[in-house]
Amino acid sequence: MSFPSSTGWRQRRNSGWQYRDIVDGAATGWTGLEFYARRFTHSSEQEWRQRLQAGRMRRGDEAIAADTVLAAGDRLIYHRAPWTEPAAPRWFALLHEADGLLAVAKPAGLQVLPAAGYLQNTLLDVVRERRGPDWAPAHRLGRGTTGLVLFASDAPVRRGVAAAFHDGSLVKVYRALVQGTDLADRFEVDAEIGAIPDPTMGSIHAAVDRGGRSSRSLVRVIERRHETDASLVDVEIPTGRPHQIRIHLALAGHPLVGEPLYGVGGKPRTGAVRSAARPGDIGYHLHAMSLLLTHPVTGGQISLYCQPPLLLRSVVAG
Repeated sequence: MSFPSSTGWRQRRNSGWQYRDIVDGAATGWTGLEFYARRFTHSSEQEWRQRLQAGRMRRGDEAIAADTVLAAGDRLIYHRAPWTEPAAPRWFALLHEADGLLAVAKPAGLQVLPAAGYLQNTLLDVVRERRGPDWAPAHRLGRGTTGLVLFASDAPVRRGVAAAFHDGSLVKVYRALVQGTDLADRFEVDAEIGAIPDPTMGSIHAAVDRGGRSSRSLVRVIERRHETDASLVDVEIPTGRPHQIRIHLALAGHPLVGEPLYGVGGKPRTGAVRSAARPGDIGYHLHAMSLLLTHPVTGGQISLYCQPPLLLRSVVAG
């Protein structure tokens, strides 16, 4: 399996989107500007003010202004104008297709579902464009992660696969390149992951002492590369929290090579080192390598494998 670094990367002009929100009790009495600026901190207050002044937010048939007072239950629509999405590699490799289940290999840099600045420059859009409109992902990978993604074409299969991911009945193994060589041959990271306040994002997933969701990662060293002070590891995750492997390996003192965000301790770096890093940034080396699952409808066993990129292949084991 080849994972080219630049093949197929291109921008995409979309047709705009409507974002719908319902004002809750906590936001009663807020103005339109306060609602958007407080709830959606990815844009500045001035940017939200300009959108409100342009009449892009509506409450029913009424355009709301920056000083419009909101009440609980108000249904708001933000009409975002068409924009050019960032470049992404619009390709995938087909690994398996049978009985309503599709397995593909995705490259780094391709978002699975719409998020941030990506609406149509996504794996979802590319799969539907080439395989038909009924396919939907049963789970997701980080934008910088390569490898296996499962799609289902009907609701029973999709629900069954999603349930298997949730209850840990499928086996999923990732390959990663981590910093350092002083790791135990095998070790386990058992630490909660939850949302913490973040000055850049509003909140962000990280390792937490309490109040998060239980998370386990089972790590096995495949190869130590002393010349680059890095190690190749396989990671099995019985749970599947956002950015779990990135967080757990950083918590263990061995962040992924190229990790732009998470530092030792399993939390986002701070200060100049953090700069403008976001969870969706790429550059780290993580690959969804294998999945073993029972088909939720046929009951058959399915074993899927996606060969890692060259840098993540063991000289000995391949």
